[in-house]
Amino acid sequence: MFNSFFHVLPVISAKKAKGEIVRKGIHLLVALVPPIAAINRPATILLLILGIFFYSILDLLTLKGYKIPVFYKIITAASRERDAGKFTFGPVTLALGAAVTLAIFPPPVASVAIYALAFGDGFASLIGRIFGMTRPAILNGKSVEGSLACFTAVYISALTASCGWTAAFFIALTATFIEMLPLKDWDNIIIPLSTGCAAFFLMI
Repeated sequence: MFNSFFHVLPVISAKKAKGEIVRKGIHLLVALVPPIAAINRPATILLLILGIFFYSILDLLTLKGYKIPVFYKIITAASRERDAGKFTFGPVTLALGAAVTLAIFPPPVASVAIYALAFGDGFASLIGRIFGMTRPAILNGKSVEGSLACFTAVYISALTASCGWTAAFFIALTATFIEMLPLKDWDNIIIPLSTGCAAFFLMI
């Protein structure tokens, strides 16, 4: 019964680990959004929207066979097998999640939510895919190690963003629960919005 509940899987190959590191390195860059937004919030939202637009054009050109310098190497290294030959939505939902969060939440709450997206989702995927070996059926293929990484990263980032201990705990719990769901790239939108709502009610 224990074996049917827990599926212990080997760590991924070096090639896949490299791709995950590149992918999550890009993912972690969203943590730069709050400090930039502190300088000029509307301009930051505009830059995110423009980023989505230009990324979409470059990715569509790549699908048509054009090898755009630098971009082609990055997108090739960062693409998952499920994205082969398809438009890669991850960067789009990442930027959109950050932009919408900035637009609807006050600055302190938006910062907490975006850090949850950057560090919580980022480290959950990185640690889970490279080191995650214990995968209960309830986690839909995700690992205990990844979920613990998510909770820890969000908890610490919430504390550093001036949340109290209790608020940080429930914000981290919210992010971890959402990250466990099989949302694929849509978690880039749902995680910041969910943690933003939790932070809004806990921080006011």
